[in-house]
Amino acid sequence: MPADENPPSQPEPYEDLHELVTFEDPDEYRTWVFDVTFLTSSWTCIFGQGCPGVLTEAAPELEQGCCSYGAHFVDDEDHDATLAKIEALTPEQWQFHKQGRRDGATRKDKSGQWVTRLHKGACILLNRPGHPNGAGCALHQAAEEAGERPLDWKPDVCWQLPLRLEESTDDHGHVTSTLREWKRRDWGGGGAEFHWWCTDDPLAFRAARPTYEVLRDEIIELVGETPYRLFVELVERRREWTPLPHPALRRR
Repeated sequence: MPADENPPSQPEPYEDLHELVTFEDPDEYRTWVFDVTFLTSSWTCIFGQGCPGVLTEAAPELEQGCCSYGAHFVDDEDHDATLAKIEALTPEQWQFHKQGRRDGATRKDKSGQWVTRLHKGACILLNRPGHPNGAGCALHQAAEEAGERPLDWKPDVCWQLPLRLEESTDDHGHVTSTLREWKRRDWGGGGAEFHWWCTDDPLAFRAARPTYEVLRDEIIELVGETPYRLFVELVERRREWTPLPHPALRRR
């Protein structure tokens, strides 16, 4: 039988390959899964350092980062804790203090969820270029001014990005907790409209330290001290092991 002169084309290898490490929790009925490809990469937040933002076109000059659409609070506790910090902001710390006091810094959306209010095309808490404190989240800046961690002042979704913790429980009550990077799909349908997303592009992979060190406090806040320590020990004990490079870097 003659060979097919036009054999079907082979699919391209799957591009978004990540290596994972997994281990059992010593104290809980739980398995931990860590995205070692992302966490050992050189990703770091580049807000104010050329970040193109998440609008439909690149707009680094706006210095909005991922603050263009405001923040969704995960629950009432998240909302109330953040609101207490917002109420402590001074007019010098918060560019839109007057508007926030008049209209409220947060509101409920059509689904009944608390969100931060938008003002002039972005989150009302975002100080814009030209503000005496520079562009950036008023809560983040105020926390640093107070010598405190920004993650203790900001909405959960804001300090967690670009980390995402997913949990599932099987029929026997065993929990599997997966810590991975936040992907476009995690934004829902709107994520596909972003001109740029930071974990997709080599521009944000520029840190001198691995991401698990850069985001140490955030990771510990999500998973706890013991799982973080065990992950670091596992990675650093195997110096001869080079995890799969991040897809954003493999595409260069």
